[in-house]
Amino acid sequence: MHKTGIEEHFIEKDGKRLRFGYTTGTCAAAAAKAAAILLLSGKAPETVSIHTPKGIDLVLPVLEPASDGGSASCAIRKDSGDDPDVTDGVLVYAKVSFSETPGIAIDGGVGVGRVTKPGLKQAIGEAAINPVPREMIRRAIGGIAEEYESAKGLSAVISIPAGVELAAKTFNPRLGIEGGISILGTSGIVEPMSEDALIDSIVLEIRQRRALGDTVLVLTPGNYGADFLKERYGIADERIVKCSNYVGDALCAAAGAGFSEVLLCGHVGKFVKLSGGIFNTHSRLGDHRAELMAAAAKAAGADETTQRAMFDCVTTDEMLRILEENGVLAGTADALKTRIDAALNERFQGLSIGVIVFTTGNRELFKNETAKRRTEETV
Repeated sequence: MHKTGIEEHFIEKDGKRLRFGYTTGTCAAAAAKAAAILLLSGKAPETVSIHTPKGIDLVLPVLEPASDGGSASCAIRKDSGDDPDVTDGVLVYAKVSFSETPGIAIDGGVGVGRVTKPGLKQAIGEAAINPVPREMIRRAIGGIAEEYESAKGLSAVISIPAGVELAAKTFNPRLGIEGGISILGTSGIVEPMSEDALIDSIVLEIRQRRALGDTVLVLTPGNYGADFLKERYGIADERIVKCSNYVGDALCAAAGAGFSEVLLCGHVGKFVKLSGGIFNTHSRLGDHRAELMAAAAKAAGADETTQRAMFDCVTTDEMLRILEENGVLAGTADALKTRIDAALNERFQGLSIGVIVFTTGNRELFKNETAKRRTEETV
């Protein structure tokens, strides 16, 4: 088996050794380099070396070389390592051709998306090839042109035929990238189970909503919140940004994008954690639902028996049932609302944050004053 140089790079997580991989941007740059070699030398290399922005050097096998004299094409197979990436194993092609225009031009072909909305790093109409991969491709081709002392203009078209189908499994349709996937990667390397890529996608969507003219950012962790907002308040799906567990990161991104007001909606099972100042709601970072619900119940006047019963519950739905049976549900909801407001105001000063919390069955548990005002108007 060919050694690429990525094998020695890994992380230890939960007792397992997880391999690094390399990005579509690295594949595109390597394929472009191989195609440039084939075009200028007449011979396809078996492997091609590529230096990634992370500082890791790779030697990647070159696949499917083809040439007609005026252009040459090569492919590199994506390896995502042990990261659950939908693009793992796809072939990334680069076709490099002579051009009458001086310099190096880069565009996308089949399976590489086109930008149709503002707010992204490329202008509307351009191929969704991010700045770092573009620079990697440009340097790869430029280095080969210099090596072979070629002063001719060159154009590179990057294609990922599988990207047409894979695009539906990514954020691209929501971001207004049509016809395929994006060529991504700031480091050139895929780190397994990395949260960075997901957070980057959320931040990008938030910036895009601002670029599209939204003055209020509508934010919810996932599909349940989106469905609630659509059914209860008629907010269109494209207006809603899903932030997963990264509530804090999303609110920071909202401020950074220029929003002054956010409408934040979520299920009580996640948002009870906000009352304790927990802004990443993933359970592996701490599941304090019972403690926080019991503290709110105590503030509402619940007796010790009711408070202790919280700790025997598996779900927040069970907790709510107990609170309702003991006549303290409304008071507990008020206490949660007050504590969530306090935690958000302390952490995210300068943002006006409306909060809506619902329960299973799309029953609204409470909303704060900002959310009441906002939902009475047009969001």
